[in-house]
Amino acid sequence: MRIAQLASFIGPLSGGMKTAVAAIGRGYVEAGAERLLVVPGPRDRRFATEAGDVVQLRAPRVGGGYRLLAEPWRVADLIDDFAPTSVEVNDKSTLVPAGWWARRRGVGSVLFSHERLDHMLPMRLGGEPGTRVPLQWWNRTITRGFDAVVVTSRFAQAEFRSVPATDAILHRVPLGVDLATFTPPVRRQSAPVLRLVHAGRLSREKSPALAVATAVELHNRGIPVRLDVFGEGPQRDELMQAAGEAPIVFHGHVADRRVLAARLGEADVALSVCPGETFGLAVLEALACGTPVVTADRGGARELVCSRSGQWAAPHPRDLADAVLALAARPVEATRRAARERAEQFPWAATVDRMLEVHASVSGRTSVPA
Repeated sequence: MRIAQLASFIGPLSGGMKTAVAAIGRGYVEAGAERLLVVPGPRDRRFATEAGDVVQLRAPRVGGGYRLLAEPWRVADLIDDFAPTSVEVNDKSTLVPAGWWARRRGVGSVLFSHERLDHMLPMRLGGEPGTRVPLQWWNRTITRGFDAVVVTSRFAQAEFRSVPATDAILHRVPLGVDLATFTPPVRRQSAPVLRLVHAGRLSREKSPALAVATAVELHNRGIPVRLDVFGEGPQRDELMQAAGEAPIVFHGHVADRRVLAARLGEADVALSVCPGETFGLAVLEALACGTPVVTADRGGARELVCSRSGQWAAPHPRDLADAVLALAARPVEATRRAARERAEQFPWAATVDRMLEVHASVSGRTSVPA
């Protein structure tokens, strides 16, 4: 099996999609597949890794440090040379033509839908989620060009309900977590305050302002609390201003995953409250460290938190603050043990196995022109 993995919309820091593409790609190689990864970057570059060759194509910045592959025909030339048995597209914008390339050549094609456009775009632009037109038209257009569409949650799956004939090609594949890196601390020190943590990109579509507002709400109620925020993004200055005098510390991006795991494990409660998240790797990483999670009562992240490992509430600071206090009042050891057990249900190996099944189902398929 020869898999070309393509990702067009990548930021400079290790985000959820970047983590998922890397973990799944390593799994492909460990399972015996050949893998080519194509990503945007500041300049053209090709190099070999233990997880296969990586080709970086020059791409412009499009905001917030992200780069977008704006010349899809260059990708077509690359995958022509690689001669894959299947192509995996981790993008719903400029790389859609890769599905058409695959169809013309009888190569299997998989669209990995990481985001729900009807929620993500309005949140990024500051509007209300639920935009339908022209996103429904766009989803109908892109799905026609692929043999399989992969989503990570029931919430993500709902985006395609109105797309005709999509059920036959739709696959729900939950993502995983690195259970060796994200692990509970050996010894955990007690603290005189309620320790909260939020890890994620500080951009509007990730709702970090809701986590900050929740901590501010608890502080205003007189609760001894501290929120540690790990991540960077265009909203940082705005969030620091919103924090006011509340004990909220912005640590920036933490490149070392083991250091991040240690910080997550020190917290009493993790806040991962974005209502438009299609999965929520940050949720799994906190749970794997034994830290229970408060999340919104909707979205893909809610599907990861069970009643033993966390709490959920409407995505409003007052409701989420109530959920934090309810969770903090539970027996600590039992809740932390349940958090780890919940994360253990999502190993990366299970994700890779399911993705390999999807690729096997489309490999060698002779597609007819659309």
